Amino acid sequence: MKKHLLEQILDKKNRKEEFAIITNISTGDSFIFEKNKTLDANFEKYSDVINDYFENKKNGMIENTDIFIDTYLRPTKVIIIGAVHITQYLVEFAKSLNFEIFIIDPRGYYTSDKRFPDINIINKWPLEAFEDLKTDSCSALIALTHDPKIDDPALKHALKNKFFYIGALGSKTTHLNRCKRLKEAGFKEEEINSIHGPIGIKLGGKSAPEIALSIIAQLVSETYKS
Repeated sequence: MKKHLLEQILDKKNRKEEFAIITNISTGDSFIFEKNKTLDANFEKYSDVINDYFENKKNGMIENTDIFIDTYLRPTKVIIIGAVHITQYLVEFAKSLNFEIFIIDPRGYYTSDKRFPDINIINKWPLEAFEDLKTDSCSALIALTHDPKIDDPALKHALKNKFFYIGALGSKTTHLNRCKRLKEAGFKEEEINSIHGPIGIKLGGKSAPEIALSIIAQLVSETYKS
């Protein structure tokens, strides 16, 4: 691989951009592929397949060719509302996954560096935090505080911005009350039903690490849902 191409790749990874490296392994020719940009002439006839691999977050050889596609995905931005005990386990599970974690909690006594070393912690109320935190439909929200004053504004933000994953901790009764509040706030039933509540897949566990595992498993499943 040529030096200037490697430098571009490292720069794009540092800026957390999404791209793919397309390589003809028989000739060594490589180029950087980005969505909605013109393909290199040597690979143009494979544009449909390359786009399909990229859209579906796949790596591998194009069938019956010497062309290899290596896709680099921007880390999924995951916003956790509440620096609670479950959050500590969530962070541990997420460390080896392609997630960029942010914790929002206005309660300063929960958000110490000792509890969450090397994690992006925003010690503000959600509405204030989201003023500086760029989010979009590729973002995920996990609400864990059980406190409507903290969770509800974050859920409203996630719904309005069409986060691909929204989950909220709490019992069925807690979730029904939550849904009622959101309906009264003007959200449609279809939007409210997009919230995973109670959060997580049904593993049967009840301890903090078990609940965290059920949440991270559901998040991963939704991340790669086709």
